Amino acid sequence: MTNPTDQTAAATEQSTTTRTIRHGVSFLPDCRPEKRSAGDYYTDVLAIARLADEAGFDYVKMTEHYLGNYGGYCPSPLTFLAAVAAQTTSIRLMTGCVLPAFHHPVQLAAHTAMLDALSGGRLDVGFARAWLPYEFQALGVPLDSSRDRFEATIRAVLRLWTEERVSEDTEFFSFTEATSLPPVVQSPHPPVWGAAIRSPESFQWLARQGFGVLISPPPLRSELGWSRDLIQLYLDTFAEAHAGTDVRPRVAFSVPLYVAETDAEAYDTAIPHIQEYLDVTAEAANAWTGVSSSSYKGYENMKQAFGRIGQDQLRHDGVAVVGSPESVVEQIKELRQVLSADVCLWNIDYGGQDGATMRRSLRLFVDEVLPHVREL
Repeated sequence: MTNPTDQTAAATEQSTTTRTIRHGVSFLPDCRPEKRSAGDYYTDVLAIARLADEAGFDYVKMTEHYLGNYGGYCPSPLTFLAAVAAQTTSIRLMTGCVLPAFHHPVQLAAHTAMLDALSGGRLDVGFARAWLPYEFQALGVPLDSSRDRFEATIRAVLRLWTEERVSEDTEFFSFTEATSLPPVVQSPHPPVWGAAIRSPESFQWLARQGFGVLISPPPLRSELGWSRDLIQLYLDTFAEAHAGTDVRPRVAFSVPLYVAETDAEAYDTAIPHIQEYLDVTAEAANAWTGVSSSSYKGYENMKQAFGRIGQDQLRHDGVAVVGSPESVVEQIKELRQVLSADVCLWNIDYGGQDGATMRRSLRLFVDEVLPHVREL
């Protein structure tokens, strides 16, 4: 949208390197069951995934959540992506993300390898720590152990993908001489990404491991400065950790997208849906009321961060990419440079949109925007 900050303008002036940018569709269901059935939602987003495949998009991404309206329609991104694999030919399948804290590494390694085989080697695996206290409580996992559990599980999954007769003995799981089947198709294993939002430790750890980073920027463009700084921390740490190798950093962001013939039409359609998405997110973040954790510093303020934003502010300062094709092209160029991104993952399903609304925007994006944002 409009009114970039001085920091944004400075970053745009400094970033002049042209490179190929990949694009994908990103799903995070925020449907209220009383307004939209799960069956209707799956029908519509599978149709969007087919359209994205036909249009030459690089990725389709789905996340994992439980119990609430925020993500509750996708407890298993691997199940959803298996359905996408059966209906598409070339688009890559990205978990964005699976939650290692809620899975045993033997199961996670085997289930992801199965999808890698079913899809002919089209899987990218994104991991996240999870952030909703009610999920941890329901599944019996302590919040304070999430970082250690996250890292230990990913390390074990990588070993199970690439080694035979693997043994692990941690405070979270233990197994002896396990050889995971089916084997992964990609060598040495599917590309790995990790979600990071506000913890510097997460950005640094992902960089040291050589993983890509998946970010969800704050809802307001005027708050992009801290995302930019954390990405720079990731890039600097990556350069230090992998100097002299051919391992390269990868940055992907996910934000809402809506394209219409005019800016006014785009705003009128998109802003109420973005507001609904923020309302559902704030309701989920309400689980932090009276809760704190050493592993989630600052998260007790999450509800206020999402709940204080009104529609007028979204129109003038929202980070979502909304507008006419010409306006959207310029917004993407700016956002990509500020966030040093290699991959743009467009959130299509926010606010419980129906299939027709999603398709109108995506077709206009494909026809009039995508050709201009493949190289930036």
